[in-house]
Amino acid sequence: MTDPATYEVYAIRHAVNDTRTRGNNFILEADPTAPLVLDFYSWVLIGRDRTIVVDTGMDPAKSAKHGHRHLLSPVDALAVLGIDAATADTVILTHAHYDHLGFLDAFPAAHFYMQAEEMAYVTGPWMEKPWFRRAYEPDEINRLVNLLHADRLTLHGRDAEIADGVTVHWVGGHCAGQEVVRVRTERGWVVLASDALHYYEEYERGVPFAVAFNLSDMIAAHDRIRALADSDDHVLPAHDPRLAELYPPLDATRAGQILRLDVAPARRREAAQ
Repeated sequence: MTDPATYEVYAIRHAVNDTRTRGNNFILEADPTAPLVLDFYSWVLIGRDRTIVVDTGMDPAKSAKHGHRHLLSPVDALAVLGIDAATADTVILTHAHYDHLGFLDAFPAAHFYMQAEEMAYVTGPWMEKPWFRRAYEPDEINRLVNLLHADRLTLHGRDAEIADGVTVHWVGGHCAGQEVVRVRTERGWVVLASDALHYYEEYERGVPFAVAFNLSDMIAAHDRIRALADSDDHVLPAHDPRLAELYPPLDATRAGQILRLDVAPARRREAAQ
C-alpha cells in the first residue's frame, strides 16, 4: 500500500506594510494608533508526486497603489525552490483580492481552483458597493472570467479535494468566497488559513479583522479552522509577522523571504530539545 501523500509547505513573503496601525486592522481597538505590521504571503505545497501553488501574490504596481511595499516576486521565489511557474499545473486561489491574484499570467500551463461563491460575489451586485469592491481589481477579475471561458478555472463547491492530502473548505467572512486549505504534512494536518486569519491574535482573542464581508462568518471560521487542524500549532495565518519568528527560513540567505511551515513552530522545536 502506498503511504498517504504528505507535503512540505513553504510561505513566500512577497510584500509588507509597516505603516499600518492596530486601528487599521481591528474593529473597536483599544489602542488604535499603535503600529501593527502587515506581511503578505503566498504559498507552495511540495509533495512526492505533486506541487501545488496557493495564491499568486501581488502585482508590484498594485502593491504601490494600495500603500504596500513589494519585496519579492513569488515567481522568483518559486524558482529558488526549483519550481518553474511557467510549467506549474495546479494553483489554488483562496479568494480574489488583489494581493492574491497578482501573478495569474505567470502560470500559463496551470489549472486554477476557486470557490464558486467567490466568483458569484466578485461579478454580482455586491460589487456595486465601494466597501465590498475596494480590495478587488477589475482587470484581475476579468482574467478570472477569461480563465473560466478557457476551461482553466474550476469553480468548486464549499468543500473540495484538490489532491490526495490537500482539501479546500469554505469559511466566508473576509469575503463571500473565502476558503482555507488543509494540507497533510509529516507533522499532521496543517491549515493555511489565508485571510480567514490575518493575525494569530484574531484566533486567540476571538475578534474579527477590520476588512470583512460577514462578521459572523469570520468569527465562526475560527471554530472551523480548529476542527480542521491537528492543533493550534498547525494553524497558519496569512499576514502575521509572527510567522517569521516561529518558522525557519529556507536558508540563511532567505530569512524574511521564504519560510518552511510544515515543521513545528519554534516553541515546539525548543520544547523538544
